[in-house]
Amino acid sequence: MKSVHEPVRECICCGNKFPKSSLFRVAKNDSGIFFDASGKADGRGAYICKSAVCREKLVKQKRLNRTFKSPVEENVYRALIEQLESIQSTEQETV
Repeated sequence: MKSVHEPVRECICCGNKFPKSSLFRVAKNDSGIFFDASGKADGRGAYICKSAVCREKLVKQKRLNRTFKSPVEENVYRALIEQLESIQSTEQETV
């Protein structure tokens, strides 16, 4: 029986590799920077693991600035962190 290939992506904060489905994707396109729940939005994507430490690093070390090669405003970081935390808490409630 043939095994199913699952894409692997690297967290921009810790550098560890995980299956794509277990990471959060943040995307940047002409309309701005946003959380990509579908994982299929157009534009450049960055992946973040579900670790609280990585969410802190994302903001403290301004990882999106480096990844997207452009300045990202603080309010964008705050909005993304709020979204990621609410999604993760929702996932934990359903488990």
